Amino acid sequence: MSGMLDGKVVLVTGAAGGIGRASALLFAQEGAKVVAADVRAEGVDETVAIVKAEGGEATGAVADLTRSTDIDAMIAKAVETYGRLDGAFNNAGITGGQVGQGGKPTAEWDEEAFDRIIGVNLKGTWLCMRAEIRQFQAQGGVGAIVNTASLAGVTGFLTTSGYTASKHAVVGMTKTAALEYAPDIRFNALCPGYVNTDMLKDTMARRADKVLSRIPFGRLAEAKELAEMACWLLSERGSYATGQTFVVDGGYMAG
Repeated sequence: MSGMLDGKVVLVTGAAGGIGRASALLFAQEGAKVVAADVRAEGVDETVAIVKAEGGEATGAVADLTRSTDIDAMIAKAVETYGRLDGAFNNAGITGGQVGQGGKPTAEWDEEAFDRIIGVNLKGTWLCMRAEIRQFQAQGGVGAIVNTASLAGVTGFLTTSGYTASKHAVVGMTKTAALEYAPDIRFNALCPGYVNTDMLKDTMARRADKVLSRIPFGRLAEAKELAEMACWLLSERGSYATGQTFVVDGGYMAG
């Protein structure tokens, strides 16, 4: 039985851990040649080693996604290694807690921290999209892109001002690109709920009981559960899906 991504070359950013690592592994299991990218070189190497140990095919790329030169080099490595690029999961991002703003209301956010989170989550995603679209066009104009947004991309959350702004913008940018490049290039936004990764440690340390009480499933998502949706969206099985936000949250937004 063939895999959902057989024969495709797929880029995954934020691949040093969490959803990105789970996605790199799943995509390879589904037949893709994976380019695992992250700013953390050691984490990239670990992800590539895990994929290969499971019998998959992968190469690593170290890139700071706020630098267009790094992104261009990342795309170039994918093409040099595998000859083309068919899909991309722009998953890299940071939270308010990672820039020292966890629990702070809007007026207490530092300007430098706000700029940093917008630079990584929004500008970094746009730079990736721009390079990926150009590569798709250079090789025939067909491809698929999934951008990681968040529940904070579809609703407001207390004390997450910069993060929520960045993720709402990612959703809007995804929808705009879907209109511009249909039907050849598909764009969708994946909106995870609360996922059991290192990025959630700050939030869970401050308010785990409150978070879990809002989730009908009564648990956090596992990273692979988000990877499964990203895989489907990048595959031909998702061929008519574009310009959408796919919320995977254990029922959180249904309440």
